[in-house]
Amino acid sequence: MFTPTKLKGKRFRCVSYNILADLYCDSDYTRTVLHPYCPPYALQIDYRKQLIMKELKGYNADIICLQEVDGKIFNKCLKPFLDSDNFNGLFYKKGKTVAEGLACFYNRLRFCLIEDFHILLAKVLEKESYLKNIFDIIKNNTALMERLLDRSSVASATVLQSIENPNEILVVGNTHLYFHPDADHIRLIQGGIFIYWIGEIKKKLIEKNPGKRISVILCGDYNSVPSCGIYQLFTTGLAPSSLEDWKSNANEAVHDLTLSQDILLDSACGTPKYTNFTQGFAECIDYIFYEKNNLSVNQVIPLPNEEELKAHIALPSVVFPSDHIALVSDLEFK
Repeated sequence: MFTPTKLKGKRFRCVSYNILADLYCDSDYTRTVLHPYCPPYALQIDYRKQLIMKELKGYNADIICLQEVDGKIFNKCLKPFLDSDNFNGLFYKKGKTVAEGLACFYNRLRFCLIEDFHILLAKVLEKESYLKNIFDIIKNNTALMERLLDRSSVASATVLQSIENPNEILVVGNTHLYFHPDADHIRLIQGGIFIYWIGEIKKKLIEKNPGKRISVILCGDYNSVPSCGIYQLFTTGLAPSSLEDWKSNANEAVHDLTLSQDILLDSACGTPKYTNFTQGFAECIDYIFYEKNNLSVNQVIPLPNEEELKAHIALPSVVFPSDHIALVSDLEFK
């Protein structure tokens, strides 16, 4: 209803959506404990993928960042389906043997791919000079390092040039940070690695593309509510050592670490009450961060209200294919 046509000129539509990987749905535990309110047939990927594809097509988007994308769903469903709608797609698998990951699709009639990158967040910490400050402070915390380096979380950066506005280049970041109730400190470090890495990419692009403007958009499932340090780091540029996040696990507590970054970001969709809505947990944990000096928000697609979300108890349901809600925002080059 809010996205009947595609945009043009200086405006473009961005979607961020955790589509709930099949491997987290196809178990007795999911059917009986996590989502017992959802009919088993509606948890099956053959049912959910139809809703996901219909929903994505209906947004008439230009950039789509997805999390929890099964490799087989990317290759056999999303990529060929969206290709028919003029989208090119890239897939970035998680580390270890995890069969899901991130995907970024872009409208090839409006953007061309300059280059793309991806990192395993745990791998870069020990070897990149721009992360030395973080590594030096936490390297002797054995319990923390073991847990941090064992994570399979990845981040991607897809660098796109606007065809209609060739002086505009976007760095579209995407990530899905570690989920655990006592892991605010792990997520904050992961968020720091992500934004520092994006900052390095931006610096190099500025050097390589004189006269062009480089702008950052960071999509993802951050598993962090707005009161957490990641939101503060991204929107104010600072996550001080005094934050409670650093003490979320007493055995792995982080001391004397302050994170800072200089890309001025804001949340395109603000901080809605819910972006994830299950019977056991309902919070705002997904965001589209955008560089506010270069971009402005033209429209935010309204999220479903609580009555709609509770119509079938919680998500996923027969009408919502994921436990997350898609974030959709129309952005504009200033």
